[in-house]
Amino acid sequence: MTLPSHRFSVAPMMDWTDRHCRSFHRVLTRKALLYTEMVTTGALIHGPRDRLLAYSPEEHPVALQLGGSDPAQLAECSRMAEDRGYDEVNLNCGCPSDRVQNGRFGACLMAEPQLVADCIAAMRAAVKIPVTVKCRIGIDEQEPETSLRSFIDTVAEAGPDLFSVHARKAWLKGLSPKENRDVPPLDYDLVRRVKAERPHLKIVLNGGLPSLDAAADHLSWADGVMLGRAAYEQPWRLAAVDSTVFGAPDPVATRHEALEAYLPYVERELQQGTPLAAITRHLLGLFAGCPGGRIYRRHLAENAHLKGAGIQVLRDALACVAPAALEDAA
Repeated sequence: MTLPSHRFSVAPMMDWTDRHCRSFHRVLTRKALLYTEMVTTGALIHGPRDRLLAYSPEEHPVALQLGGSDPAQLAECSRMAEDRGYDEVNLNCGCPSDRVQNGRFGACLMAEPQLVADCIAAMRAAVKIPVTVKCRIGIDEQEPETSLRSFIDTVAEAGPDLFSVHARKAWLKGLSPKENRDVPPLDYDLVRRVKAERPHLKIVLNGGLPSLDAAADHLSWADGVMLGRAAYEQPWRLAAVDSTVFGAPDPVATRHEALEAYLPYVERELQQGTPLAAITRHLLGLFAGCPGGRIYRRHLAENAHLKGAGIQVLRDALACVAPAALEDAA
């Protein structure tokens, strides 16, 4: 099975990278690998499976991220991912939330590398699509210089196709999930050294990368880079990914063109009963820094949630910034 290109990907982010977000990101880049937000094995096995696994065909390449720690359940959910046509299945070993810890998955698995290896082995035995791992450099009192190497070496024995490393430690005791995205210091050099020592392993860098150019600078040593909040909060950053990273034409030239290209998806979703606000919340940062961008954002925030809100709300918001949007400024 061919591994999807990880030269550039958009990070899985809980409550953010849902199918509406991914469909919009795909308007901006044809080449980036997109990830779902984390879905737990329990939710897939016992919950609304069809809704949780739903995605649009245009999202490919798209990977399903799983949260769990039971090898048999992870194998079962990996088969679901493969059956639904996902291009990859990824195991979350990096999320620091209390809810995740209570379920014995996410970042707390950094303390149990052999269990993670057992999970990966079961997942790989169950499917032919790539199986990957997303982790931190350590947790709590662990020393990242030791913990990251130990974790990767142990898990690598199970044969994952790739490690995506968020270059921050996660403090499971004392910091909130939000603080864990900012407070622990970044250590890109550690990830770079680990990659240099293990050139046979594929390692993608994630964590705090502020822009596309900053991320691309690390492609001299990393197998790929992953942008998270920077891509979500200002999605126009993604519009230059195809040319900058892949040497391919960019699909849209202006923000105005991007939003126009997304409107057919919005109209289709509205016809299926999706509330407008569920879609437009991912569009609020599109015109950040543009004249009229604040008016656009405010118009969506104040009107998209109203009963009966339809496509005209989005068109009216777009009209606030149409002149500026015609400029090609990434």
